[in-house]
Amino acid sequence: MIKLGIIGAGRIGKVHGESVMRFVKGATVKAIADPFMNDAIKAWAAELGIPECYTDYKRILADPEIEAVLICSSTDTHSPISLEAIAAGKHVFCEKPVDHDVEKIKTVIEALKGSKLKYQVGFNRRFDHNFRAAERAVREGKIGELNTLSITSRDPGAPPVEYIKVSGGIFLDMTIHDFDMVRFISGDEVEEVYASGAVLVDPEIGKAGDIDTAIVNLKLKSGAIAVINNCRRASYGYDQRLEAFGSLGQVEVQNDTDSTAVLSDANGVTKEKPKYFFLERYMAAYTAEIESFVRAVEKDTAVEVGVIDGLEPVLIGLAATRSVKEDRPVKIAEIRAEYGL
Repeated sequence: MIKLGIIGAGRIGKVHGESVMRFVKGATVKAIADPFMNDAIKAWAAELGIPECYTDYKRILADPEIEAVLICSSTDTHSPISLEAIAAGKHVFCEKPVDHDVEKIKTVIEALKGSKLKYQVGFNRRFDHNFRAAERAVREGKIGELNTLSITSRDPGAPPVEYIKVSGGIFLDMTIHDFDMVRFISGDEVEEVYASGAVLVDPEIGKAGDIDTAIVNLKLKSGAIAVINNCRRASYGYDQRLEAFGSLGQVEVQNDTDSTAVLSDANGVTKEKPKYFFLERYMAAYTAEIESFVRAVEKDTAVEVGVIDGLEPVLIGLAATRSVKEDRPVKIAEIRAEYGL
């Protein structure tokens, strides 16, 4: 039984805690730490059977029984805690992003060199049943040579402006998942980005220096073209669709709904709206990614989403941000060169 420690008891920390304690075989959570630990979190942990609750995550890192940690704390702490966990000899599952600062991601990459430690990044959409089926169809050549990849990703509503101010911007916060999907589904790398954006949902987002609506065009090394369609607002729910089109056909993913029932009557044809947001849409994927991480630790195999997979979407996001600001295509090589990559 692999003993885990969870650092951060916010929304995503609780999701992972519940997944491990209820569904993941071969692992248990020994401790959870959060600087804002309170009675409500302790009661939640006790109900799940998590024995230890701390305010100081360093107690988790110092525990020799804990083999691996799940870093679910605020984004600005991901890379520093990663470095401490690696130094303590712990395997790491780190929520995305590893960091918004490429130099800090590089320090994590360096710390892992020569180490046998596992380091997985939390791009949960790779573990969604729909997207995995689409990736498999592309990888197995069922649609032939990939020509175009279209991704629609829209949230049901914008987060608070205070969050926007520290989010790193839409491309490093929201679209980063879609950049990862482009790499995952295509099995290819992005060479060039041309993005356009607007403030159409909330003027306060624009005042905070961000955009809330975007179209991103990406050229892949193979010559294929990808397009990402983002918006912080979709009145009908969480819109998560994908289409990969190739020389022999296409594979598409539609939204998950609470049921597949379709009502047809004199008023028209009606079906369910998409699931409301990411917790509803991707709960099974959150469990699957932790199962994958635990399996890699247990069997000493490679993780499915490594630290380089955490770096590449950030580089694409930086290119997209520059593209909007300067109204021009930006090559990923330009960003890489600035960081000596």
